[in-house]
Amino acid sequence: MSNPKVEKSPVLPPGHKWTFTKREGIYESDATALIRRMLEDEQIQKDQRAAWERWRNDPTSLK
Repeated sequence: MSNPKVEKSPVLPPGHKWTFTKREGIYESDATALIRRMLEDEQIQKDQRAAWERWRNDPTSLK
């Protein structure tokens, strides 16, 4: 897909480790806790919102 309006995804530094904690009192997998923590980063949140909007508005997916 070649679209000049699509921004580049954020690049994390090599070896970056995410620290996350699971919520108390409910079941939460490591993956869910990690994703919740990653979405606290504004760049990642913006990137994922843009990806969702592109996917949702893609006319070829309706065929």
